Amino acid sequence: MAICGLLAISAGIVGIDDNPPGILLAYIAATAFVLAFVHPWRTAGQFRRLLYVSVLGLVLFIILNNVFAVVAHSSATADAFQKLLQSLAVVAFFLATLIFPAALIISAVGLVATFIRNRHHPSPGSKTAA
Repeated sequence: MAICGLLAISAGIVGIDDNPPGILLAYIAATAFVLAFVHPWRTAGQFRRLLYVSVLGLVLFIILNNVFAVVAHSSATADAFQKLLQSLAVVAFFLATLIFPAALIISAVGLVATFIRNRHHPSPGSKTAA
C-alpha cells in the first residue's frame, strides 16, 4: 500500500493530463493497490472470482459513469445533485479506467500461474496416481 501511495503521489506531481509517464505511474499505482490485496492468494478459485468481478465491475462502472454524466449535465437537475452526480461519475471513471483493468490483468495472470503451479505441485491431501 505504501508503494501504491508513493506512485499515486508521483503520478499527481508529474500530472496525468495527456502525460504518458504520469498515466503509466497511475496504472502502476492501481496495480500495486490490487496486488496489496491479492498477494497472499494461492488458489486458482480466488483469482477466477476476481476475474469475474473485475469484468462485471468494468462493464457496470462504464455504464454508471455514462449514466451519471448524462444526468449531471441535464438542465433539469438541481445544482447540489448535479455536483454529487459529477463526483460519482469521476469515481466510476476512476474505477473503470484504473482499478478494474489492473484487477483484470492480475486475475488472469494469477489464474494461469496458480493453475500451472497447482497442476505440477498437487496439494498434500490430494490423491495422485502411483
